Amino acid sequence: MIRPTLAAAAALVLGLASCSEAPAPQPETRVLPTIGTSGHAQSDKPAKQLFGAKQAASRATPAPFGSYSKGCMAGGAQLAETGPTWQAMRLSRNRNWAHPATVDYVQDLSRQAARQPGWNGLYVGDLSQPRGGPMLSGHASHQIGLDADIWLRPADNLSLSVAQRENISSISLRRNRGAFVNDNWTRQHHEILKAAASDPRVARIFIFPGAKVRMCQDATGDRSWLRKIRPWYGHHYHFHVRLACPAGARGCVDQNPPPPGDGCADAQAWVNTILNPPPPDPNAPAPWPRREIRLADLPQQCADVLQ
Repeated sequence: MIRPTLAAAAALVLGLASCSEAPAPQPETRVLPTIGTSGHAQSDKPAKQLFGAKQAASRATPAPFGSYSKGCMAGGAQLAETGPTWQAMRLSRNRNWAHPATVDYVQDLSRQAARQPGWNGLYVGDLSQPRGGPMLSGHASHQIGLDADIWLRPADNLSLSVAQRENISSISLRRNRGAFVNDNWTRQHHEILKAAASDPRVARIFIFPGAKVRMCQDATGDRSWLRKIRPWYGHHYHFHVRLACPAGARGCVDQNPPPPGDGCADAQAWVNTILNPPPPDPNAPAPWPRREIRLADLPQQCADVLQ
């Protein structure tokens, strides 16, 4: 079993018969976004201030540029504040924007959640800012419109006012620092997460380790969907869905796919580490201070997205 390491975490954070008369066709090469906007007047400004100030999406064809933790989004779509089977929460944050594929996915998943006893749909947390990019607070990812946080609180009331959505909180499902689930865990959570991971648009889903282990214990039949459920720190009030880059999104950078297998042994290793943490290493190097992302650090297209 593999214990989670800083290297693994970094790898995880880093939001893929011819004839003689003619040459054999070559595979299409993905055109990755150009990094660096040094010629832009605001290149040295913190990107979170520039993107956090935008209140609406850019007028452009929908497109994600860059990676989940270093990028932006053109032509974003807004998830309606309330729908037949969902409500967007914390509306003051203005983070109910995403790539249209993500908006469609959230609506589809909410309809599946509404079939579960006690659930009328989903409470939807942060998606992205109107033009993506680094956020003023919170997430390092959610930058290209392909990440979505789904509350673990059953959405039993879809008539919440704007004020109620600012003050109501989700519920925690973890026990013993995330090694186990608590009494709030239900079979409905299992089924909603299974539905979320079974969608082919999904690259991975993050949730606390104890939940993954519990799902591994309870899963029967086809277990292939478990591969996409990945243990990660926190994520006990919500689960985090990450979609793969949509077809044709040539400026979008996918994460490497999850390792083969159902990932259950890896999740158990996380739990073992929580229960028996290794002693601190006095010789471990101090973490590097985190430098703020500037506009110049993002794909060149992101300067255009801001216009």
